[in-house]
Amino acid sequence: MLFTSFEFVFLFVPATLLGFMALRGASYAASVLWLVLASLFFYAFWNAAYLWLLVPSIVINYGLGRALDAHPAGLSKKLLLALGVGANLAVLLYFKYAGFLVANIDLLFGSGLALGSIVLPLGVSFITFQKIAYLVDAYRGRARDPSFIRFALFVSFFPQLIAGPIVHHAEIMPQLQPAHLKGVRAASVAAGLALFAFGMLKKVVLADGIAPTANLAFGDAAQGIEPGFSAAWAGALAYTLQLYFDFSGYSDMACGLALLFGVRLPANFYSPYKARSIIDFWRRWHITLSRFLRDYLYIPLGGNRRGPTRRYVNILLTMTLGGLWHGAGWTFVLWGLYHGVLLLVNHAWRSWRGSNLLAAPLGLLLTLSCSRRCCSWAAAARPRRMRLPSSNGCASQPCWRRSGCCPTPSSSCGRGRSCCRTRRPASISSRMRGTAHGRGWPGGPASPGPGSPRSASRSP
Repeated sequence: MLFTSFEFVFLFVPATLLGFMALRGASYAASVLWLVLASLFFYAFWNAAYLWLLVPSIVINYGLGRALDAHPAGLSKKLLLALGVGANLAVLLYFKYAGFLVANIDLLFGSGLALGSIVLPLGVSFITFQKIAYLVDAYRGRARDPSFIRFALFVSFFPQLIAGPIVHHAEIMPQLQPAHLKGVRAASVAAGLALFAFGMLKKVVLADGIAPTANLAFGDAAQGIEPGFSAAWAGALAYTLQLYFDFSGYSDMACGLALLFGVRLPANFYSPYKARSIIDFWRRWHITLSRFLRDYLYIPLGGNRRGPTRRYVNILLTMTLGGLWHGAGWTFVLWGLYHGVLLLVNHAWRSWRGSNLLAAPLGLLLTLSCSRRCCSWAAAARPRRMRLPSSNGCASQPCWRRSGCCPTPSSSCGRGRSCCRTRRPASISSRMRGTAHGRGWPGGPASPGPGSPRSASRSP
C-alpha cells in the first residue's frame, strides 16, 4: 500500500485518523493502541507473513532496552548490548546481504553454493538502524520510558515505518506522552495535508514525469547501445533530478502524515543541490542516516580523537559502510568509498582555502559539477533496474517554514516561528547537546564533526 495509492489516501488514512480522534477523547491508551494496530495492518497489507518478524523484534528489543537501562555498568552490560546489536544486524545481514555474500563466495572459490529466493521485508534497513539506536541509547541511559505500547508505536508508526526517517527515541517518545498527544489539531492537520499534497506532487508529477528520460538512457546502456553526448547527459541529469524528487517527495508525504496526528518527524532533506561543498551536501541529504552513522559508527570508531590519519580512515570506513547500507552490490560500496574520498578532498580544500578570494566560487562550481551530482548517483544505479527507491527519510522544509511549524519539538523551540528562521534546521540530538556546527562530518545541519571539540570529547 503505497502512499500514492487510492486505498491509502482515501481509505486507510481517513479511517485511521477518524478512529484516533474518536478514541483519544475516551482513552489515551486506546488511541495509542489503535495507531499501533493500524500501523501493523499497514505493514501486513504488503505481506502479512512478515509480521512474525516485526512484532517479535519489537518485543525482544523492548526487553533488551529495559534490561540495559536497569543493568549496572560493566562487562555484562556491554555483552548484553553486543548481543542486541548483533541480533538486529544478523536479521539485516540475512535478508539483505545473504545473496550478495553467497554470490561472491561462489565467484571466488567456485563452491557452488546456492541460496533460495529471499524476499526483502519492507523497511528492514530503517527498522534495524532505529532499534540499534534505541539499544545504544538505553545502554547510555538515554531511553528510560517504561511504556511498552509507546515503544511499539515508536517502532511501528506507519508514516516512517518502511522508509524512515531513522528517528531517535529521545525525539519521538516525548511526543507520544499523554500531555502532547492530546488529539487532532486543526493547525497540524492543515500543515500535514499541505505537506502531503506537496510531496505527492513532487513524487507523482516531477519524479515520475522525469523517469522515462532516465530509463531510456540507462535502458539503452544496459542493452549495449552507446548513447550520444546529449542523450547521455540528459539521462544523467534526469536521473539526478528524479532521485531527489522521489526521495524528498515521499519524505514530505511521510512528515505530512505524521503531522496529522501531531507528531513531527526530523528533517531529512534541506535543499541538498544548493550545497557549496560535498561536506555541506551530506549535511543536507539524508540527514538522519548521516546522523546515525556519525553517532553510532564514526564516533565509536574513534572520531577525530586519534589524529588526522585515523580520522580520515574513519570517514572512509563510515562512508563505505553507508554506501553498502543503500544496497547489496559493489556499485554501492564503490559509491560510498567515492563519497568518502570526496570528503577527504574537501577537507584538504578547506585547509588550503584560507582567505583565497577564488575559493567560494570555485567551491560552488565544483559542487554543481556533474562529476559529483550526476555521475555519483548514476554509478549507484543498476542499469537493469531503474525503479528508484520509492521513499526515504523526511523531509523538505518549505511548507514547515511557511506555516511557522518547527521541524522538531524542543523546549527552546515550542511552536513559534523563531526557530524556523534559522539558517538550517538542527537535529534534536544536537540541540540537546548544545553543539555548534561541525567541521566536515556529513552528519546534519548542526552536527559536531571531526575536528570539533565536542566530537573529540565524546565517549565511544
